[in-house]
Amino acid sequence: MTDTRPPTGPTPSSSTRIDAPMYVARYREREHARQVDTDEHADDTALPLYVRNFRARTTNGHAGHAGPMVAPTTPLWERASLEVQRALTEDNRNKEISPPPEARQEVANDCFLIRHGETQGYSTDSGLTPQGAWQAHTYGHTLAKRIKSGETVVFRHARTNRARETAEHVHRGLVDGLAQFEKQLTIVEPEPADEFRNFQFVAPDGLRDVTAAFRHYYAVREDYERRAEGERPVWLREMDRFWTTQQGGGDPIQHWLTVPLIHFEPPSMCVRRFWAGINRLSAEFPGARLAIATHSGPIRAFAVSALGYDPGEPYNTEHVRVKILAGRRQAMVAYRNRVQETQVPDIDALPRWGVVDEWTPAGEPAG
Repeated sequence: MTDTRPPTGPTPSSSTRIDAPMYVARYREREHARQVDTDEHADDTALPLYVRNFRARTTNGHAGHAGPMVAPTTPLWERASLEVQRALTEDNRNKEISPPPEARQEVANDCFLIRHGETQGYSTDSGLTPQGAWQAHTYGHTLAKRIKSGETVVFRHARTNRARETAEHVHRGLVDGLAQFEKQLTIVEPEPADEFRNFQFVAPDGLRDVTAAFRHYYAVREDYERRAEGERPVWLREMDRFWTTQQGGGDPIQHWLTVPLIHFEPPSMCVRRFWAGINRLSAEFPGARLAIATHSGPIRAFAVSALGYDPGEPYNTEHVRVKILAGRRQAMVAYRNRVQETQVPDIDALPRWGVVDEWTPAGEPAG
């Protein structure tokens, strides 16, 4: 039996909306476009590169069970449009102002002095945290965007665990980026280099890294605090001031840079050996990019020496960039949006302040 009673709900009027909501309409449009795109006779050259690569991976399987990536038969620059190439290699973390071709100077080496990633602590020779490993890997991936095929990258690092792990993760990130961007490079595996060690400290048991000397300092300080006998030695007072600044949330590197310390390696000596290491690697690997994982103190002293002021502590995996110009007599040092041209010092011609009596100006005999 048919119900002939009038409807109890509201009566439609001329203002009642009876078409699909806009989001439903847009969904239907996308579904229709997807059906057209998946047609085997459709032309997909206008589709984004990642969509085309995904379809290539799923050619031998069904959705959700993609087979292995098939190596492309043509280079990226032929398969992708210019816009896609720019998007793939775009680096929006570190912008540089590039001079016109006629004003560019030939670069003998491009050197990156990289601070290590976030570490687990400074009281021992600790490695990186997961965050620090991610920072270093991201740095390497970003580096892959800047480099052209055919270049050479040389990895070196200080001997501490945090510097070594940083170099290794930067290396892995670079390799991953090269695979993604389909570039071919010559890579020299990470190795330690003594010139780029952290600044040293003269402890009672010998010359040691400032971090490595912490445990001896802490044990001796505890003994003095318990017994409270006699005056503390100078080395203990200097180390105590340094680590008290660190533990209090201050800037111990600024203390090291500005206060004359007898038992700490002077900042100028760190700058000297950094230049010595850069000069050695530049001569050994002409034309290569040098990626050097090291420590914030010497990096900061290097920047202060070149720029003439203290730009501040480098963040984890932040770098000071040194471009050695052709002839290896001039260099461009860049740090935090400041670029300074400077001379490449001849370290062998400089005086050795610890043995001043043995030094004579270049070309003059001793005695």
